[in-house]
Amino acid sequence: MAAGSHAEENRGAASPTENPLSSVEVEVVRGVVDSWLDRTLAGGSLLAAVERDTGAKAGEYRWFVRVLGDSKDTFTIWFTLRQRMLHYETYVMPAPEENHQRFFENLLRRNRQLVGAAFCLGGEGAVYLVGAVPAATVDEVELDRLLGTLWDAVERCFHSALRIGFATRSTEA
Repeated sequence: MAAGSHAEENRGAASPTENPLSSVEVEVVRGVVDSWLDRTLAGGSLLAAVERDTGAKAGEYRWFVRVLGDSKDTFTIWFTLRQRMLHYETYVMPAPEENHQRFFENLLRRNRQLVGAAFCLGGEGAVYLVGAVPAATVDEVELDRLLGTLWDAVERCFHSALRIGFATRSTEA
């Protein structure tokens, strides 16, 4: 490691998730997310709708972001901001009906190529794409990266996962 590198400079420094943001800092991040969502929605190319969850717990902010896709017509990303992290997730598809091993192997191989997100199973066996970043690192560039990562992952996996996990249905159509 080169002298003066970022890793060396940060050695011993607190992790971005070690100390929670103050309520004022959380409000600043909420404002960044709100303005980015408003601007991205107004741009009209990728977002269909944004809804702010007014029923979120105290100190927590949630947004439901309806995203336009090509392979999958639309999907919703749930963003949740708390003092330490910005969590995000999207429902990809129901549990596969067949070819379970090939289906999950396909998604696990795709996980290796993702940065900041991973395919996982929900309680009912459905497939989700989830991730989180430290709240202190959230800015418009990071939000663009997250949206792009999630959009690309869903677009790249959707048709092949359908063909594997619902093969009988796709041949019946």
